Amino acid sequence: MTLSPRVFVVMGVSGSGKSSIAESLRDALGWALQEGDALHPPSNVQKMHAGIPLTDEDRAPWLASIKGWIDARLAAGESGLVTCSALKRRYRDFLTEGRPEVRVLYLKAGKDVLEERVEHRPDHFMPASLLDSQLETLEEPQPGENPLTVRVDGTKAESVAAALEAISSA
Repeated sequence: MTLSPRVFVVMGVSGSGKSSIAESLRDALGWALQEGDALHPPSNVQKMHAGIPLTDEDRAPWLASIKGWIDARLAAGESGLVTCSALKRRYRDFLTEGRPEVRVLYLKAGKDVLEERVEHRPDHFMPASLLDSQLETLEEPQPGENPLTVRVDGTKAESVAAALEAISSA
């Protein structure tokens, strides 16, 4: 039996492991992967480098690009993963549009774990100083959104295994 194509929006705040976990999921599942940060317009990257939180207006073209990538995967009959902070419900609603084949995979960790990770990662354009802003903005996915929530406080291997289990059960 062949499963219909599915796309998972791998979401969470900075330091939750979106990129590294999504890369491991891609390797395990053989699905397409899009790093959502790569779709930010240059003006957004400049603001984040400067430690300026993005506004909803800043995020609109970025979210449209992510949605376009999702639509292209589904139109091609491919499953995929896309990383995106998707901090607000309206962002997630825009990306999923009630399509059951598009699901949110929420990577959740405690603030202490997030701070430790953000402060020790090299070469990322978002400074650790924006973590508090992201946590204040975060509207955690609710049951009505049908999210898959995975705790990622442990090791990367534990987090990937939990994410694979959640995806296989979806």
